[in-house]
Amino acid sequence: MLDRCPGTVNLRTPTLALKKCPQCGGEVEIFSNDISVKCSRCGFIVYNDVESCIRWCKYAKECVGEETYNRLMAGRRIPPSE
Repeated sequence: MLDRCPGTVNLRTPTLALKKCPQCGGEVEIFSNDISVKCSRCGFIVYNDVESCIRWCKYAKECVGEETYNRLMAGRRIPPSE
């Protein structure tokens, strides 16, 4: 992994954000490296809306590591309805 890329600082050292569930209005905690979380109040899936340079940077896999890169890239696809 590279040491100094400013675009991935929140992926390597996650930060916590509080979001409002669009379904029930409940508070949802989501880390900057999470793709989505389930609202503990109603079960609605809340997605992280933070875009990252991993989508376009040719060094992304090397920078964040292959496992994190693969997880984040796979998680960007819209999941099938449950």
